[in-house]
This record gives sequence, C-alpha cells and structure tokens, in this order.
Amino acid sequence: MRADRIFAYGAAAGLIGDLLLGDPRRGHPVAAFGRAAAAVESRLWRDHRGRGALHTLVCAGGATGAAALAARAVRNRPAAAVALTAAATWSVVGGTSLGREARAIGGALAAGDVELARERLPHLCGRDPQSLDAQQIARAVVESVAENTSDAVVGALVWGALGGVPGLVGFRAVNTLDAMVGHKSPRHRRYGWASARLDDLAGWPGARLTAVLAVAAGGRPRAAVRAWRADAGRHPSPNAGPVEASFAGALGVRLGGTLAYGGRVEHRPVLNGDAGRDVRVADIERAVRLSRRVSVLALAVCAAGRLARGRRAG
Repeated sequence: MRADRIFAYGAAAGLIGDLLLGDPRRGHPVAAFGRAAAAVESRLWRDHRGRGALHTLVCAGGATGAAALAARAVRNRPAAAVALTAAATWSVVGGTSLGREARAIGGALAAGDVELARERLPHLCGRDPQSLDAQQIARAVVESVAENTSDAVVGALVWGALGGVPGLVGFRAVNTLDAMVGHKSPRHRRYGWASARLDDLAGWPGARLTAVLAVAAGGRPRAAVRAWRADAGRHPSPNAGPVEASFAGALGVRLGGTLAYGGRVEHRPVLNGDAGRDVRVADIERAVRLSRRVSVLALAVCAAGRLARGRRAG
C-alpha cells in the first residue's frame, strides 16, 4: 500500500477515534511527553536562549526521531502502518475533548453558575478566571475553541499529510513545548524563545488552512473574509490572528480586547469589532459546531492533498 493511502486511511481512523472516544483516558502520550519535557527542563534550565534551544532540540527532536523509527519499523507492513498512523492521529488531535470542555463551561454559564465556569476555564485556556465575568468567560471559550481548532486538530493533520507519523508527533511536541515554556513569564522569556518561534513556524500552514475552512464552513463567508483581512494582522500572534478573526466573522461576534494571564494584563485589538456583537453563551455551542466542521473538512483536504501528491510521485 502506498504511503499516501496509509496516511489517508490512518488519519481518518484516528480522527474518527477522537470523535467517538475523545482523548485516551489513561497513559496519554502527550501527557507523558510533557512530563519528560519538564524533567529535561529541570536539568537544562538557565535564563538563556541557547539552553532553551537545546531543550527544544532534545524534546521535539527526540519525539520526532522516535516516531520516525516507529514508522520505519512498520513501513513494509501496510496494516501495521495504518494502525500506527491511526494511533498517532488519535493521540495528537484533541477536538472532542476541546468541545467537551467548552460545552461544560457553556452549560455552567447557562445555569448561572459563574463560579463553576471559572473553576473549569483553566482546563481550556491559561487565563485568570477570577478576573472574568460571565460574558468575558464566554468570549474566552470561543477564542480558545477557535485557536485550538488549529493547534489541536488542523495543524497536526497538515503536518501528518506532509510528514506522516513523524509529522504528526513532531507538530504536537512543538505545540506542547510552546504551551509549557513559550509564554512570556520571567522564567521562560528567554528560555522559551526557541520553542515559541518554532511553534509559530510550525503552526503557520495549519492556521491559514483553519481560517480558510472557517470561511467555507461558517455560513458567513464574506464577513469571515472581511474580518480576517481587516483584523488578523493586528493580533499579537501571527497564527491565532487569522483563526480568531475568521471565526469572529463567521460567527458574527467580537473577539479580543482586554484579558489577563497569571496576573499579566493584555489589551488586544478587537476582532470584527465593527460588524460583530458581544459573545453570548449560546455562541459557545456555535463555535464548537464550527470547529467540528472545520476539523472534518481539514481531514478531507489533507487526505486529498496527500493522495494527489502520491499519484504525481507514482
């Protein structure tokens, strides 16, 4: 069986596994990688970019190398190669868990239990929940659903189409390192620089595909394109900007504005501010459904692209 078909069948099986089952309940490989990366940081940390770059190389390079060895071991066994691709896809994508967390917070807000919503918000994003009211929590959830559709699903599928199992695993490793050390805390401002920049590069194609698919699947294509073109470049993140702006236009809401991370306040530009309205609790469900449509379309696009590349090579 050709490599393009192995990816298409395996990625489809893995995404279906995620849709039906969510993340693995025990022994999640991403959690294991996070523990290993934390152990490496405890030995390597210095307030220095070079040490941080070494940390990124050891962790992301080690995970990608291990995945490459696993793929090489099954390259002459098509059934095993499909199974490995499916297992890797299921392990690295997280769309169903993303939707569950978002809906749980939305349910708490709909019931008027803002304290429960604040308690659950850290499971979805790193913002300070105590500084947020109900409307701000709803906005944070929609923004997190948009950004994580790219980070937790589409980006992985793009790199899987480009690089097979090593691409899937490598992307998730880089994205996880960014979440762990790529933020601008005093400890990680220099140490996490390499992880943050590598994540920007790795996330670039997936973010653009996510934005395109949000335009196509959101039901308001002109508004989504207009928000993307007008506001994406004003966002401090080169990848979250297109995704959040296109989601804002597709959903007809305003995203961005003032937020807080661990006591640090940021004043971000408002996305779709002229045409959108404030986020409502019901928009959380709309965002989750849009995320699901984008994820399925991303699988179709990535599988079709990989198959087309295989036919040309053959």
